[in-house]
Amino acid sequence: MKKIIFAVMALTVFGTGLTNAQENNSVDFKKWQVRVRGVGVVPDESAKIGIIGGDAKISNTFIPELDFTYFFTKNISAELILGTSKHDVSTVGSDISAVGGPTSADVNLGSVYLLPPTLTVQYHFLPDQIFNPYVGAGVNYTVFYNEKAGNTVRGIEYDNSFGYAFQVGFDLMLNDKFFINADIKKIFLKTDVTVDASNLATGLSIPADVEINPLLLGFGVGMKF
Repeated sequence: MKKIIFAVMALTVFGTGLTNAQENNSVDFKKWQVRVRGVGVVPDESAKIGIIGGDAKISNTFIPELDFTYFFTKNISAELILGTSKHDVSTVGSDISAVGGPTSADVNLGSVYLLPPTLTVQYHFLPDQIFNPYVGAGVNYTVFYNEKAGNTVRGIEYDNSFGYAFQVGFDLMLNDKFFINADIKKIFLKTDVTVDASNLATGLSIPADVEINPLLLGFGVGMKF
């Protein structure tokens, strides 16, 4: 939550400075825009892990992202983002003494890719101005794929799941067509995980309820058409 508050404050301060500095130039209305962004993905993970206990650790990553926005009116639009991320996964502080390990161990669970298309409805505050801040909310569906269990357990499965998203950001017009964008999204995402640890003990299967809840910090360029 502190990361979200700091990021929103930074966008607000930067945006206020731009608003004060810009001339009162109008921007031509176009129904479509496309953006290419670099996005930092920062999970805010937690987990309830059966049998061995402990918590989850999911790595941060940086990815390219493509998104499309359609404007129903000057103020209201829908945005669809497309991107995929790879994360390393482990448990923290798990008790694996039943299979001859320590009572507090970090267990390597390999890596997984996430494909999280997210659709949000946005409200744009200053659509006719050079600096145009917006807020949005919507839904997310995350597909987990290409799971690799690492060298500790035999296998791991993640359930695909729906989540919801909130965002705040701004577009800064460079001319009538091209603009700079900064965007912050918070996605609330849960998944059920099943770890096949039958290589450690016959028939051992470890369930976990995992909250990933990533913060997405994006910066890029876009084009209206």
